[in-house]
This record gives sequence, C-alpha cells and structure tokens, in this order.
Amino acid sequence: MKKIMLLLAACMMATANTYSQTPSFARGADLSWSTEMEASGMKFYNRDGQQTELFALMAQTGMNAVRLRVWVNPSAAYGPWSDKADVLIKARRAKAIGQALLIDFHYSDFFADPGRQDKPAAWAGYSMEQLKQAVSDHTTDVLSALKDEGIEPAWVQVGNETRQGMLWDSGKIDWSKSGTAAWEGYVALSNAGYDAVKSIFPQAAVIVHIDRGPEDNAWFYQQFKNAGGKFDMIGLSHYPETNTWQTQNQQTAGNIKTLHQQFGVPVMVVETGFYASNETLGKQVMTDFLSQAKAADGCNGVFYWEPEVYGGWRPQYYVSLKWNSYDKGAFTAEGRPSAALDAFYDANDAILTPFLSAAEGNDITYDLLGRPVSITANNQQIIPNKGLYISNEKKLLLSGKSF
Repeated sequence: MKKIMLLLAACMMATANTYSQTPSFARGADLSWSTEMEASGMKFYNRDGQQTELFALMAQTGMNAVRLRVWVNPSAAYGPWSDKADVLIKARRAKAIGQALLIDFHYSDFFADPGRQDKPAAWAGYSMEQLKQAVSDHTTDVLSALKDEGIEPAWVQVGNETRQGMLWDSGKIDWSKSGTAAWEGYVALSNAGYDAVKSIFPQAAVIVHIDRGPEDNAWFYQQFKNAGGKFDMIGLSHYPETNTWQTQNQQTAGNIKTLHQQFGVPVMVVETGFYASNETLGKQVMTDFLSQAKAADGCNGVFYWEPEVYGGWRPQYYVSLKWNSYDKGAFTAEGRPSAALDAFYDANDAILTPFLSAAEGNDITYDLLGRPVSITANNQQIIPNKGLYISNEKKLLLSGKSF
C-alpha cells in the first residue's frame, strides 16, 4: 500500500489539472434546488435503496456536468438559496466529484425566463451605465469567488432564456424599433456580462440562452450578432410534450445543426425534461433525444433541469404562493433515479466519484488520485472511464468496460 500511495503522490500533479476538464459531450443536470431540498429533509437513494449524496448519485447515473443558477439577492422573499454563498457550496460538491460546471446568471433576485426578467431590487433605479457596471461587478464577484477556490466553470450563461432581453425594461428588446436599435439595451447588458466572464475565465465558453428549442431560432442570433452581441456558444431549452415529442426532438436536433453551421459555434441544450408521471415514456423520449443530440453536428451536450425533484416537493416560497410543484423531475416517489435518466448513462464515459466504494469483501479499485471508483450497475462492477487505475496494488489499464 505504501508503494501505491507513492505512486498516487507522483501522479497527482500530472492529473489534478485535467480531472475536471470539459467533456466532449456534456450529460448534465441542473441541481440548483439540491441544497434547499436537503435543508427541508429530502433524501436521495440509489436504485438499491441506499441513501447517497446527490452529486455522487448523479455521477452514478452518468452525469458528467452540473448546472447551477445564480440569483443576485434572493434572501428577502425566497430564502438563502441560489445566491453566491449557496452556489459556492454546490460548486465545491461538483468539483469534488469531478463534474464540469455550468454557471447560469439570471441577473435577478428570482427566476428569469421569457415571461419575467425582473431587475434585482437593489438595481431598480439604475441608469443603463449603472446597470452595465452592476452586471459586470456581480458576474466578476461570483466568478472570482469560484476562482479563489480553484473552481473553473467550463461554461457561463449571461442571462437565462433571454428571448425578450434581460433586466426589463432597460434591457428589453424593443420591437417597436427597427434594426439594431431594437437590441441596443439588451446587447449592452449581455456584453457587459460576456466581458466580465472573460476577465476572470478567458477559456470559459459564454452562452446566450433562449427557450423554444424546436423553433427556428437562427433569426434571433443573427439579429443579436448584427447588433454587436457576443457569444461563444448557443444555449437552448427543449421540453418535449407527450403527444408531439418525436417531432419536437427531431426539430430541436435539426435546429442545433443549423445554428452550428450558420454561426460556427457549439450548441447545447441547457434545459430539458419530461413529465415525471410517465417514467416509461420519459425514458423513451430522453433516449431518443440524447441519441439525436449526440448525432447532431455541433451539439456539445444536454442538461436535465432539476431531475432530483420528487414526491411533490416544492420550495417553501411556492407553498406560500400556492404554486404547484415542478412536475418534470426524474426521480421516483421513493427518491431514486427514474428510468428517464438511463438515457444519460454511458459506461465508456461516465465520470469518477470519490464517494463510491466497492462492496465489503471485494477488492477496491482506485484512480490515480486515490479515490475509489468502482461502480455497481446491473450487477456488474464497472470502471466507467478509460485510463490507468490501481487494483490489488497493481497498475491496471482499462478500456472503460465491465470487468
């Protein structure tokens, strides 16, 4: 064992900087509600019924990336969730697992989406110049906090589902104007975020994200670009419906290819999901879509939005407003991953996790940083990544298959 530890120490410097590198295809999950759910007593279990830390559990299902939203100051109405401190807690967990990270700036105190792009309360009376500075300062502050802890996001969204712009009304797209004038406020604010990201993480891909993935969205990005808007990647939301999912999956995959070809940048579906009430159909829908997305030229990944929601859980804030719970999670009523997440598993490219260990009495296999990496799936022990490992005090070169 002493020889093993010496080897681990020798290899640590060589592997530490590459362990969380950007995957060629992100199979991700937005887990922004995770800490809030845990604080309310919700627990998560693997398919054998063993309680499991959520981020490690997502790794077991095949997720190699995590998306986390950032609100400016949600504490007044919502509670201390999705602010900088909360995001740091979750980002540390993602880093510990080795998951790539997508940071999603909403530039609001609550959800920003096509029907709501409210300014943070503290920014309400700001001029355009003050808003640009506030966007830059907030982006820089959060990303600097991540950098200070050695956490580097692979991707950063500057705004969430900004089809109608952001930070209304200052940054709302003004359709009463023609040409680039309609986009002036939105582009100015979006670019302030873009520049701030690059000042902290020059290598991070900056995403401009809109909804309605099955629709032809090339016009949006062309007009945004014509007005001077900057982006490294296109982000789409895609929520297929029960009776039209086949057509919608095909349309979204086709649009991914078109957008990539027209703008020369990668495309990711940063939000998807299907109704939790039909687990069997959910597996079919997600398997079909993941297959088409992987085959689409220019697609860099797919993120399931808040799959961990189950059992009718909803934020306390929703309860106070008498809002319904989210109905597109991908966990069973018992708190286990549903079959819908099977689409995300790839034994040749699943990530490693330090929280996993072999069953008692079995040999434990370690990666070169000393983390146990054996995974049990379908009654087979699997090393998910190709590479060099330590097993029975011997080096072991694996191709990522069952053994």
